[in-house]
Amino acid sequence: MKNLIKNIAILCVATTILFSCSNNDDNITKATGTLKVEFDNIYGDANFAFHTPYTNSNGEIVKVTNVVYIVSNIVLTKEDGATYTVPKSDSYFFVNEADAFSTLLSLPNIPAANYTKITFGIGVDEAQFNVGGEGQGNLWERADALGMTWSWAAGYKFIKFEGTFTSPSFTDASFMVHTGKTGEIYNYAEVSLNLPEKALVRSSITPQIHIMANLKEIIDGTTVVNFEEGGMVMGGAKVQNIMANNVPNMFEVHHVHND
Repeated sequence: MKNLIKNIAILCVATTILFSCSNNDDNITKATGTLKVEFDNIYGDANFAFHTPYTNSNGEIVKVTNVVYIVSNIVLTKEDGATYTVPKSDSYFFVNEADAFSTLLSLPNIPAANYTKITFGIGVDEAQFNVGGEGQGNLWERADALGMTWSWAAGYKFIKFEGTFTSPSFTDASFMVHTGKTGEIYNYAEVSLNLPEKALVRSSITPQIHIMANLKEIIDGTTVVNFEEGGMVMGGAKVQNIMANNVPNMFEVHHVHND
């Protein structure tokens, strides 16, 4: 009789634990949380600051006075390989070095899970552009206020990188690097980064992914821009090479906070 009572007690405890675990799993599956993504601009191995002289690999000295880039179409990969795509209506951000608030993105209503990778675009994707102004909400107005547009036919500027340069023939001359569509080539770039630690999104945990953005890569990466040849870089092969070769390599996840 004692053994029977003992077995029943063990069975009850096991059932309670199993039910509790099942409920916890359901809660994680059904719950949502917020994920924050910080873009921390640097230049080479140094913290970035406006008007600071930086020497590029070609010997030109640049001082940056303005930098804005569009981050879009964020996709998060879970540890089981499944993905979550942030809705397009909440997936276009203007990272503006002059506005500290803009460098920290807050993504609400993210399904609770352990995330191991983040993917995002630089620029406005062609599909979104093709839906026209009425399908883009206030995106065009937001971009225009920051000087991130050309004409409607030419579309958006994906990156705006401006300042002055000094080279053998010029001293503190102006430069402007504006990337975007060039002719029939759209030049949208995609970046995919593995996380060094899992981002544990929960209703009670708001992880923060800290991404370093190396601005030097825009003009001094796989493709090197020589301002001596011309300070206005706004189209043609130079823009295509910047977006294809340099921009995908300018981002790196430094760490993940799970607080």
